[in-house]
Amino acid sequence: MADVSTDRDVITYREAVAEGIAREMRRDPAVVCLGEDIGEAGGVFKTTVGLLKEFGPERVWDTPISEQAIVGAAMGAAMTGMRPVAEIMFSDFLACCWDYLANEIPKVRYMTGGQVTVPLVVRTANGGGLGFGAQHSQATENWALTVPGLKIAAPATPADVIGMMAAAVRSDDPVVFFEHKGLLASKGAPAPPGHVVELGRAAVVREGSDVTLVALASMVPVALRAASQLSAEGIDAEVVDLRCLVPLDVATVLASLAKTSRLVTVEENPFQGGWGATLVSVVADEGFTLLDAPVRRVAGECVPLPFADALEEQVIPTVDKAVAAVRSLAAY
Repeated sequence: MADVSTDRDVITYREAVAEGIAREMRRDPAVVCLGEDIGEAGGVFKTTVGLLKEFGPERVWDTPISEQAIVGAAMGAAMTGMRPVAEIMFSDFLACCWDYLANEIPKVRYMTGGQVTVPLVVRTANGGGLGFGAQHSQATENWALTVPGLKIAAPATPADVIGMMAAAVRSDDPVVFFEHKGLLASKGAPAPPGHVVELGRAAVVREGSDVTLVALASMVPVALRAASQLSAEGIDAEVVDLRCLVPLDVATVLASLAKTSRLVTVEENPFQGGWGATLVSVVADEGFTLLDAPVRRVAGECVPLPFADALEEQVIPTVDKAVAAVRSLAAY
């Protein structure tokens, strides 16, 4: 499998997933992959294309259709010296292996006093916008956010996919790695050789002085398009890509607020229990004096995701919803 990210001007998010895994498998023979149809089929979303050909069936394992089997096997492998990268096809299906993910994996290191670590990555296709319906379209980062002991990564660009995958695989703590289905075909700059993006390091992807827009994964391009539209109205928005929820880079958000004094979070998670609520509460504690206006949260509606495009658009945050929230703050 060639390094597609070093010999082209742009790569797709989808290709970046396979490349990020391949780089770590080349670097460390303890890294293995497992999941449904990840071998010969190259993954249902074509995010593991080329891995079986390069690394063989000894390191790329096609599994039965059992999320419990996949994550349970990954846990055992990680506890005995391997660094497994396990795929759960849709993030909605994390519910099928929730006991492992919430009650076993994140607690081993603590309960053994650090004698046993569980260095594994659970990758999963996340989010809506493609009309996959209520059981295949949820953004479930907020599920994992409730569980102490899990790191949570959700890259928005191909280069970040590769850099954050490197950091996730090398982490001695378990990482849930959310790959957004709506971004798979998107293109971006390639990642240089040896690219590693530290988990818990947000990125300011657009400088601005009037309002801070904080977003994650597929909401980053939504926030950027909103900022571009607002710029034509004379409102200068700064856009912060959180990239991770655990660790959470509050410092970058507060530094932005020191310039803008206004905050809008844009999240696909449902409003009820979304990550924006956590971020806003920390800002209220640590940066209240920086604010010149109330905080606004643009989030998913608290309903199951519809199949119909027109209805799904009513549920998931859009550019228009983000623009409206910023306008209300700018006029405050």
